Amino acid sequence: MILCRLESAEWGFSMKNNNVALFIFKWLARLLVYAGCAFSLYSLVWITLSSLKTNNEFFSNIWGLFKVPQFGNYLKVLKDYSLGLNFANSLFVVIIATVGILAVSAPAAYVLARINFPFRGAMANFFTFGMGVPYQLLLIPLFFLLYGLRLVDSRGGLILVYIALSLPFTIFLLVGFFKSLPREMEEAAYIDGCGPMRAFWEIMLPLCQGGIITAGIFNFISLWNEFLLAFTFLTDESKYTLSIGLYGLEGSMQYTGDWVCLFAGFAIVIIPTLVVYILLSKQIIEGLTIGAVKG
Repeated sequence: MILCRLESAEWGFSMKNNNVALFIFKWLARLLVYAGCAFSLYSLVWITLSSLKTNNEFFSNIWGLFKVPQFGNYLKVLKDYSLGLNFANSLFVVIIATVGILAVSAPAAYVLARINFPFRGAMANFFTFGMGVPYQLLLIPLFFLLYGLRLVDSRGGLILVYIALSLPFTIFLLVGFFKSLPREMEEAAYIDGCGPMRAFWEIMLPLCQGGIITAGIFNFISLWNEFLLAFTFLTDESKYTLSIGLYGLEGSMQYTGDWVCLFAGFAIVIIPTLVVYILLSKQIIEGLTIGAVKG
């Protein structure tokens, strides 16, 4: 009897210690998340404030505020440093590539998730394995492939590369969303005379709208910040994307010393992705939640 009471007391003490440890771990995790968010927000504010200073104000007090906002820094970096052209190139390439990725990935993911056919599992695993291949290993084969197709130094060639390398992740993501949809609606469509393609376009695709938006946002942000592929396949300065333009702007700072324009360039790169997150954050969270719970 005494032994049982001792074991019960030890078990209760152990559970209490585990609860305390779990509580401390949760608060430490929250503290790290809050610290990371605070650092990111502070960096964004500091870059924005620095971009609105003069060079004298920046070097005299890098942490201070500006006296008069210098919006001319943005006009200067867009016009004199050609970042406006780079911005237009990035917008064109990324939007076309994102639309192309979704146009290919959505039907492929639907077939892999909803239709039974031989080697379906092997094909799904093939796309999954594609996510594990670093695209840096593919630079030389891709360059020779595009060279043979005469697509080197072409925005069209870069768009094709973006689409091809983004398919594995996007298909993997959308397969989970299509699997989460109820089969009853699809079966009802077949009873009403819909074929697989019509059921996909008129029923399943609208139901998977959250997943499509989530995949599109992820691809847009990833391609907007992409540098290595664009730097490898583009040689004409008039076709440079924003990331290459910003790289060239940073290199010119050692000769011009116009650092406030560099911060204005940073802000121009950050603003589009920030706007996308602000406007579509609800859709991102809803889409990820659906995929996590039902996928």
